[in-house]
Amino acid sequence: MPYTIAETPDGYSSPGFFATQYDKVIGLARKNSIWPLPFATSCCGIEFMATMGSHYDLGRFGSERLSFSPRQADLLMVMGTIAKKMGPIVHQIYEQMAEPRWVIAVGACAASGGIFDSYSVLQGVDRVIPVDVYVPGCPPRPEQIIDGFMKIQELVGNEPLRRRYSTEYRELLAKYGIK
Repeated sequence: MPYTIAETPDGYSSPGFFATQYDKVIGLARKNSIWPLPFATSCCGIEFMATMGSHYDLGRFGSERLSFSPRQADLLMVMGTIAKKMGPIVHQIYEQMAEPRWVIAVGACAASGGIFDSYSVLQGVDRVIPVDVYVPGCPPRPEQIIDGFMKIQELVGNEPLRRRYSTEYRELLAKYGIK
């Protein structure tokens, strides 16, 4: 079975020589080595376990190593129902992650509270942290989780290095009370 080689960024090449933009090389390395931190609370977590299993194998996309420490992760995968009491904990985990960091809200409960329109359920994790990709479903199939992960990879690969220092990004984080 032939191996898949990563797409070569635009640049100049000749035998034994390749030149391209620094942003493109860093983006290529980042998008193929994302370390996710799964924050699973309900049935979406079970679907994520299936995604990590041998049939779907999220490791094929450069995510072999799950990180259960926020300081070593760069992708927070919020899956399942988030109670309002857990909101500050999710916020703290997000703050402990090093830049650059990304967030996927997996499932209807993480994205919008799902069917639980009650006083105790957070109506979307985007009330406490910024979300980059939403994966719909109740619970979403492993294929949908992989598709959301591939959207994150696309975002990571195309993100300029200086975006995290822009005033727009700082203002977004300030809206969530993040310094």
